[in-house]
Amino acid sequence: MADTTGNPTDTPATSDINPPPRKSSWKYIGPGIVVAATGVGAGDLVATLIAGSNFGYTLLWAAVIGCLVKISLAEAAGRWHLSTGRTLFDGWASLGRWTTWFFVVYVVIWGFVYGAAAMSSSALPLQALFPDVMDLKWWAVLCGLSGLVFVWFNKYEVFEKVMTVLVGVMFVVTVYLAIRVTPNLPDAFAGLLPVLPDEKDSVLNTLGLIGGVGGTITLAAYGYWVNAKGWTNTGWMKVMRLDNRVAYITTGIFVIAMLFVGAELLHSANIAIASGDKGLIQLSDILADEYGTATAKFFLIGFFATSYTSLIGVWHGVSLMFADFVERFRRKGAVTGEEVASGRREKSWPFRAYLLWLTFPPIVLLFQGQPFRLIILYGVLGAAFLPFLAGTLLRLLNSSRTPREWRNGILSNAMLAIAGLLFLVLAVKQIWDQPWADFL
Repeated sequence: MADTTGNPTDTPATSDINPPPRKSSWKYIGPGIVVAATGVGAGDLVATLIAGSNFGYTLLWAAVIGCLVKISLAEAAGRWHLSTGRTLFDGWASLGRWTTWFFVVYVVIWGFVYGAAAMSSSALPLQALFPDVMDLKWWAVLCGLSGLVFVWFNKYEVFEKVMTVLVGVMFVVTVYLAIRVTPNLPDAFAGLLPVLPDEKDSVLNTLGLIGGVGGTITLAAYGYWVNAKGWTNTGWMKVMRLDNRVAYITTGIFVIAMLFVGAELLHSANIAIASGDKGLIQLSDILADEYGTATAKFFLIGFFATSYTSLIGVWHGVSLMFADFVERFRRKGAVTGEEVASGRREKSWPFRAYLLWLTFPPIVLLFQGQPFRLIILYGVLGAAFLPFLAGTLLRLLNSSRTPREWRNGILSNAMLAIAGLLFLVLAVKQIWDQPWADFL
């Protein structure tokens, strides 16, 4: 049982039923598609494009490792939910009150800034596709409000179907572009060998690419989507693991395809693009020059699908996590995955309150500019989340909080430890790089 005071406990989780394992089948796949779609945003694609444009295929191996690291984190989150019947926030709360404070500060500040970023990212391709319709800020407002309405009035089943369609669009567009630029396959296979670029800060740049593949808080949300799908016990463990692998194979295809585009289209022509979402607008102009307007517009549709899936994925997944936090705080006791599976959380006032927080305060930022100090805090908290996730999962899955047969093995511990160390290094670098003198 969970600790009701918020203090650490090693009380073992118990279950009255040990259900037989379900046969893993492609027909069950769903939460993995959602986490892949949400985790791969426009920023990930730009970072991979820039890596390809700067280093060709040299860092292909780093993108592959990034997918393996995220597989281990998402699998651990899903395993906690299924093996204990408890939610991840319930597990965090058992480690002490500090986890609650970290989570609350994180979701409040992160959600405020991320909302504006997600809306702007989704608006950019729409403005490029329809340049004379309205201003970028109003496109952003439309994206935010449409995401709010969609998540507010639909449960997980519809949400998953829409995400699957958008992932299909992303998949077709990225693979089409990768084929269109005619990748050099011998060089690509050579890029699977772990070689560092011959330049200053190559280690940190490589670690950044590994860490940037597919998701931050959405990795923690994966367990909630697993429950929302109706998977609530260990009988679904094989299905969850297949689903998780599909998620990061899909992510890997997106990332590798964009690295191919960067290597062939940008690196060979020595073309540089801007970091951030505007780099994808530049890429659409380059594609128009090289392959025609139709290809450029096709890419912009894929760009929109990429950005909008991240928007509605966060609108749903993080709101579900926030609703779980409020429920445990109110109840002062254990919260279970079956409660998430019931669908009641998606109609609860905390879920909808966080939806509103993700939408309306960020609209103010769109028109007034993002406050400098808040952006710095956003960067610091964002950098700290993945070390927090890896470290807490290591603790939870190696203690009696988890039934013995589902605790970490050597490989799981090694992957989570590598992930924690990787993200800790990246967090320290990001925190160090913040303009603290201006902040003070």
